Amino acid sequence: MKMKYFSYVAIIFLACAFILFPMKSLASWAYEFVVWNGDVYVVSDEAIENVNKEIGHVTKYSDREGTYSGNFSNVYPKGTSYFSIEGVSTDEAIAIQGKDGTYMKANKDGEYAGNKYDFWNIIFSPFVAATSALLVLIGFYFYNKRRI
Repeated sequence: MKMKYFSYVAIIFLACAFILFPMKSLASWAYEFVVWNGDVYVVSDEAIENVNKEIGHVTKYSDREGTYSGNFSNVYPKGTSYFSIEGVSTDEAIAIQGKDGTYMKANKDGEYAGNKYDFWNIIFSPFVAATSALLVLIGFYFYNKRRI
């Protein structure tokens, strides 16, 4: 009887965990962007030739919704280089090096909010929620088994 009750509680608890902390879905980004030094740069169609020096690179790529820390991109793979543009402040725009060696201009769009909330995304991620729920259920099981 107790095991049947335990099974119902486990199912309800896990269902609640997945409802409260849904899995991240594929994103339909409004635009292609990169994040550098905490700012979002929207990638334009404008090719750039007058690049200056390398200022950074993509440290995290993802096509899934969410907020990420570091130099994140929703289009360029990890390792893609960022460059300053001659005569243009990095507060206005930067250049992104493509696979074919061309440089695309990316215009600054403001501060990237994702860096502020990265800690909370880790704490409340679906994986952490499901793992925590499983550990609680295992604890209940052994506690009740010991009492029998």
